[in-house]
Amino acid sequence: MTDQKNSSEVKLNRVLSLSDLIIYGIILIQPVAALPLFGHANNISKGHAVTAILIAMVAMIFTAFSYGRMANKYPAAGSAYTYVGNGIHPYVGFIAGWSMFMDYLFIPILCVIFTSITANHLLPFIPYPFWILFFVVGFTILNLVGIKVAAKANWIMMIVMSVVVFYFMAATIRYICIQNGWGGLFSTVPFYNSGTFSLGAIGSATALASLTYIGFDGLTILSEEVKNPRRNVLIAAVITCLITGIWSGAQIYLAQLSWPDWASFTRGVTDEAVRTNALDTAIMAVSNRVGGYVLDVSLTIILLIGSVGSGVTGQIGASRLLYAMGRDNVIPKRFFGHLDKVYHGPNYNVILVGFLALLGAILLNYEECARLINFGAFIAFMGVNIASIREYYFKSADKSTRSFLVNFLPPAIGFLICLVIWLNLPAKTFIIGGSWLIAGIIYLGIHTKGFKENTDIIDFS
Repeated sequence: MTDQKNSSEVKLNRVLSLSDLIIYGIILIQPVAALPLFGHANNISKGHAVTAILIAMVAMIFTAFSYGRMANKYPAAGSAYTYVGNGIHPYVGFIAGWSMFMDYLFIPILCVIFTSITANHLLPFIPYPFWILFFVVGFTILNLVGIKVAAKANWIMMIVMSVVVFYFMAATIRYICIQNGWGGLFSTVPFYNSGTFSLGAIGSATALASLTYIGFDGLTILSEEVKNPRRNVLIAAVITCLITGIWSGAQIYLAQLSWPDWASFTRGVTDEAVRTNALDTAIMAVSNRVGGYVLDVSLTIILLIGSVGSGVTGQIGASRLLYAMGRDNVIPKRFFGHLDKVYHGPNYNVILVGFLALLGAILLNYEECARLINFGAFIAFMGVNIASIREYYFKSADKSTRSFLVNFLPPAIGFLICLVIWLNLPAKTFIIGGSWLIAGIIYLGIHTKGFKENTDIIDFS
C-alpha cells in the first residue's frame, strides 16, 4: 500500500494550467460534436436546433459547477460514481456508476453507426451493413493488439477538425451573403420561429442535443495534476461547456440559415430507413450546398476520422472498465479479469464489447443510440448536482459558510434543468434505459446480500 502511494506521488505532479485543462476538455468533446446531430435536432425541434443546444449548455454549465466542486472535495476519484457515493449514499453512487457503465457500452455502438453512415455517404455503392461489420472488426482488432493513441495525435486531430469547421463556417457565411446579403447573417428565426415553436418539441430536441457536451466531465479526473485545483477545475469545466455551446451553436446557426427549409430533408419520404438516412447525412447536404463536393468530402472525412478515434477509444474504455470490475471480483473475475498473455490487454472484454457494438448497430439507429447515452449521462449529472447540494449546503460543519446563492441554488438549477431534459426523452429510451437500471438494482441487491453489505469501491473513470 505504501509503495503504491509513493508511486502515485511521483507520477502525479501539478503541472497543468487552467488553459491546459480547458484545451483538454475541448479535445474530449471534439470541435465537431454538434454537426452529426444537425438533421435530427432540427427535425425534432421544428427548426430550433440552436435553441436546443443553448438550453443544454445552461444545464451543462450548472452541472459543471457541481462537478468542479465535487472534484475539489474528492480530487482522487474523478467520477460521478464516487461523487454521488460519497455525497449521497454508496448505493446511489453505484446506480450512478451503473448508468455511466451504460454510456461506456453505447458510445462504441454510436461510433460504429456513425462511421458506417459517413463511409456509406462517401462510398454509397458499398452497402451500409458491410460498413457496420467492417468497423466493428476493425475497432476490435486494433484494440486486441494494444493500440495506443498519443496526446499529440489528439492535438493534431483537434487542429485539423477546427480548420475544416472554420472552412465550413466561412463557406456558409459566403453562401448566405450571396443569397441574402450581409443582412442575411442576422436572424432570430433559428432561435424562435412563431410558426413552428413548441416547448415540447424543443424539450425533446434538447434531450438529444445534450450529446454535444458529453465528455466534459472527463477533465475532472486530472484534478490531482492541476495547479490550484480548487479554483481551476471548476472554472475549466464551466468554460469548456460555455465555449462548446457558443462554438456549436454558431455552427448550427449558420447551417440553419444556409438551409432554412428544415422540413425538406424528409418531406414526402415514407420509408423509415430512407428518412433516417436523410437526417443522418443532413449536415453533409448543407456542406455540399455551401461548398460543393470538396467541402462535402472534407467534412465527411473529418467526421469519419473523429468517430473512428472515438470508437477505438470508446471500445477500449468499456473493456478496461469491465476489467476493473472483474479484477475486483464485482463481476466474474475468470472472464472479465482476464488479460491476454501477449498484448497484456483484456481481450475477452474487447471481443465482448465488439459483439455488443455489432448487435447494437444492427438494432438501433443513430438517434436512438444517442438518446440512450444521454439517458445514462443525465442520471449521473442529476446525482452529482444533488451530491453537491448535500455536501456543501446540508453537510457543511460550519453553518456560516452555507451560502444559498453559492452552495444550493446553482446545483439545484442544474438538477432541475437536467431533470426536465431527461424527462423529455422518448418512451422507448426509458424502456431500454429503465430495464438497464432495474438490472443494476437487482444486481446490487444480490451483490450486497439484500442491501445489507457495502458495495465495492470501483473507480469508473
